Amino acid sequence: MPGPETLVVLSQWISPGNTYYNARYCEPVWPLAPLIDGPAINLVKMHWRNCPVPLLDQVKPAAWTMINGRLRPTYLQKRGARARARTSASDMRGTCNEWMRLARWLHERRITTLGDCTEEVWRAYISERWQGGVTRGHAEKVCTQLTDLWAFDQLNAHPTGIARPPWDTEGFDDFLPAGAGSAGGENSTEPLDPQVLGPLLVWAIRFVDDFSDDILAAWAERQRLITVATATRASPEGLAGLAEFLLPRVRSGEGLPSVRMHRRRRLARTYISALTGSSTHQVDHFAKQHQLCDLANERPGPCPLQVQVTGLIDGKPWREYMDFDEAADLMRHLGTAAAVICLYLTGMRPQEVQGMRSGCCPDPKPADDDGTPGRYLIRSWHYKNVADDDGNHISAGEERNVPWVAITPVVNAIRVLERMVPTGELLLSATHHDIPFQRGHHGALKNGALNKRIEDLVAWANHEAQSHGLPDQVIPEDPQGKIGMSRFRRSLAWHIARRPGGLVALAIQYGHMRTVLDARVSSGYGSRSRTGIHSVLDIETALAAADTAAKLRDQVAAGEKVSGPAARRALTAAATTPRFEGRIVPKTFAKKAAKFLARDGVVLFDNPDAMLICAFKRDTALCEPDQEANAPRQYDCRPGCGNAVRTDTYARLLRERADEIDQLAATSAGPLGRRLKANADRLRETADTHDNTAQTAKAIA
Repeated sequence: MPGPETLVVLSQWISPGNTYYNARYCEPVWPLAPLIDGPAINLVKMHWRNCPVPLLDQVKPAAWTMINGRLRPTYLQKRGARARARTSASDMRGTCNEWMRLARWLHERRITTLGDCTEEVWRAYISERWQGGVTRGHAEKVCTQLTDLWAFDQLNAHPTGIARPPWDTEGFDDFLPAGAGSAGGENSTEPLDPQVLGPLLVWAIRFVDDFSDDILAAWAERQRLITVATATRASPEGLAGLAEFLLPRVRSGEGLPSVRMHRRRRLARTYISALTGSSTHQVDHFAKQHQLCDLANERPGPCPLQVQVTGLIDGKPWREYMDFDEAADLMRHLGTAAAVICLYLTGMRPQEVQGMRSGCCPDPKPADDDGTPGRYLIRSWHYKNVADDDGNHISAGEERNVPWVAITPVVNAIRVLERMVPTGELLLSATHHDIPFQRGHHGALKNGALNKRIEDLVAWANHEAQSHGLPDQVIPEDPQGKIGMSRFRRSLAWHIARRPGGLVALAIQYGHMRTVLDARVSSGYGSRSRTGIHSVLDIETALAAADTAAKLRDQVAAGEKVSGPAARRALTAAATTPRFEGRIVPKTFAKKAAKFLARDGVVLFDNPDAMLICAFKRDTALCEPDQEANAPRQYDCRPGCGNAVRTDTYARLLRERADEIDQLAATSAGPLGRRLKANADRLRETADTHDNTAQTAKAIA
C-alpha cells in the first residue's frame, strides 16, 4: 500500500527522457504527464477535490493501483484481443472520474464505504446513471470502468470489499440503456459534404502552393523587425526619425501604422521603432505626447513589409503588400492548411499526422532500371492499439513497419511545414506553431486547437473569397456540424468510393489514391494488412455499391429501360443486393464489406461523370485495374467497355450535357468551338444508341 510520500507513478512506468513533475500520493492533484510520451496527447490530471472526503481514502488506493499495477490475465480474457493490462493515461483519468462519480452518488445516499456497495446498490446506481442520456456504446464503456474498480480493489493489499458488479457475470445487455447500439469511431463519423470539402481543399492547396513563399518571407521580415526594435536604444536621431515618420501622417489625415490588440487598433510601436531607428520607449512617449493612441484606433493604417508578393488568386496578386500585423495570422493559417492536406490526402489518423517530424518524407531514390519512378514515402509513427509484449499500452507509439505513400499535394504540404519548424522537430509542434509567442507547449498541436484553427481558416477563406469576387469558392457550413479532424479520414474513403471523377477539388487524385491504397500486394502503403484505411475504404465502397444497386432497382421498378453489354448482370446484382439503411456500422462490417466487394462481376459502381453504371468485372474492364482490385478506375472509364450499363436517366443527362456544351461552343471561336460541337454530337450519339437498344428488365430476363 502506498504511503503519503509515495510517488504517484513508480519509476518503472516512466520512459527515459520524460521529465514531467511526478506528484506524491498525499497531494490533491495527480498529474499523469509522467505516463504521457505521445505528441498529440493532452497532459491530463486526476483532481481529488471531486471525490467525497469519506470515500477518498478508499478510491485513491484503487487509482494508484490502476496507475502502477496490471489487470489479471484471467480478467482480461473475456474482454477480447484488444484488452490491455495497462491502458493510456487519458483512459485512466476517465476511469477514475467515473469512480469519483460513483463515490459522489454513494455519498449523497449516506453510504460511506465501498464495502457497502452491494449488488443491489450497483443495480440501483446503474439504472440512474443513464438518466442523462448516453449511447449504448458509451454505457458499455462506463460499465467496464466500474468493473475495473472492483478488479483493482481485488489487487490491493487491503481491499474494501466492494461487490462485483452484476453485469460482469450476467452480461451487459440487460444493464444498458434502450436504443440502437453504436460502434462509434470513424465508421460512424459523417464524411464532409462535397460542397464543403471542395473549396476547403482549394484554399488549403492555394495556401501551400501559391501563398507560402510570401507568408514565410513576411514572417521572417516581421521577426527581423522585432529583433531590430528590441536592440535599438533611445537616441536623438531616433526621435528625429520618429517625428519625421509620424507627424506628416498626423497632419495629412493619413492612417497611422497600427496593429490589433485587445479588440482595438493600437499604434504599431515595434514596427515604427524598427523603421525609424527609435526605441520602443521613445515611440510610447511620443505617442502619449501627441495623443496618437486614440488616433491610431480612429485612423488605422497598414504596416507594409518590404517583401515581394508573388502569389496569385485568379491571375491577380492576392495582396498589394504583406502586412506586419497580418503575418502572424497568415502563418497560423498556413500551418493549418498544410495540416488539412495531410489529414485528408494520406489516410492517416489525426494522431499519426500530429506525430510526423521534419525529414519524415525524404525525396525518393532515382527511377528503377525499368523506368518506374520512386514514390514519396512518409516514415513516421502510429499510436492506435500499440502495446508491448506484456499488453501494456505504449504512449509513445511505435514506428510503422510500412510507410504511408504521399501524393504531390501532401509532399508540398510537408515541405512547407518543414520550413516552419527546426530540423527533426514535430511538423505540427505546439511550440513553433504557437504564433507569435512560441511559449514551449507540450508535443504537437492538440485536436481542440487544430479544430479551432480549421474553423478560423474557413472564416478567413470565406472573407477572401468575397473580397476577391469568388462566391463559388466560399466554404459553406457542413450539414453535419463542424469540420473537425476526425472527419477527414472517413471523407477520403467516401469521396474515393462516390466522387471519383471530378465533382470536388483534386478529384483526379481520388482515382490515384485508390490505386495507391488498394494496391494491396504492391510496395508502400498498399502492402500493409487490411485494417486501417483499407477497411474504411472497403466499407465506404460497399455502401456506395449497395446504394447504386438499390437506385438501379428503384429505377427499373419505375419503368426505366436499361442498355449495355452488362445489363443482365447488373439487373441480377440489383435484385440480389441488400439495401443498407442508415450509416451506423458494426465492428464486424469491415470483413463483411471486403467479402461483399470480392464478388467479381456482380458489384455495381455508379459513375455520374461517365453517366453510366459499371458492373465491375476485372477480366473485361478496359480501365486496366490491378490484379486484386475490388473496384474500377472510375476516373479512367473508357467507351466500349464490357462492364457498362446505362439507364434512361443517364441517356437524358447525356443530352442535357450535350446542350450545355453546345451553348459553350456557340461562344467559342475556331478549333475550340468545333471540338466542343463534336463532343456534344458524340454524347447525343451515345444517348441515341441507348434509346435504340434499351430494354425493360422483363425483356432482358
